[in-house]
Amino acid sequence: MRSVLSRILEPLGSLFFPAHCAGCGRSIGEGGDLCDACLEKIEYVRAPRCEVCSQPFSGQMAEFTCPNCRGEAFSFDCAVAVTLSRGPVRDMVHRLKYARELWLARVLGGILVRGLRDGRLEGMAFDGIVPVPLHPRRLREREFNQAALLASELARASGIPVIEALARRRYTTTQTRLDRNARRQNLRDAFILRKNADVTDNNLLLVDDVLTTGSTLDACAAVLLEAGAGSVRALTVARG
Repeated sequence: MRSVLSRILEPLGSLFFPAHCAGCGRSIGEGGDLCDACLEKIEYVRAPRCEVCSQPFSGQMAEFTCPNCRGEAFSFDCAVAVTLSRGPVRDMVHRLKYARELWLARVLGGILVRGLRDGRLEGMAFDGIVPVPLHPRRLREREFNQAALLASELARASGIPVIEALARRRYTTTQTRLDRNARRQNLRDAFILRKNADVTDNNLLLVDDVLTTGSTLDACAAVLLEAGAGSVRALTVARG
């Protein structure tokens, strides 16, 4: 009976509440979240790009490490970013975080899933997905953690469980205008392992919305490795 009602009611719902593009808001047909124009504006990170931080470069290069990562000792093996933080992706991330359009987590989660096909992650047997945590004060202000929402979408699509292994114990100032060294200082001792969390020998996938300098991901990965994790790789929707 339920399936019969669904077949009857769903077309009526589309008639009275037509689908709209998550990027620009214009009406679109069923079966997609973004119109063709917005899809064309999404800039996916493709080779040549830094194997460590996903910073894209022009030209014909083989696998390489960019000057910003060369000589750096990151705690994560690599940080995979699916897109560049521009156009509709940047707009959707901002609307999710600051305008409380939580439904966009599903759309951005669909983009995030593409990252599992990246050569640096493909074929990896991950034991858990770990979202980058918010400080309790910021969580009370925002009422949700966008990284946790994205991690849940990725878990639903991949079957990899979410492990809430980390907590943020120190409230840090915004990092938007800080360089890498300043960010590292700002994040010193900011993260801890949650009580009773056990990540021993686990291969973990750390998830956040945007990768900028990698300092936040590095600080989180360091805590997980110190707690005994076998390896940590990172995945974000966008590269800032």
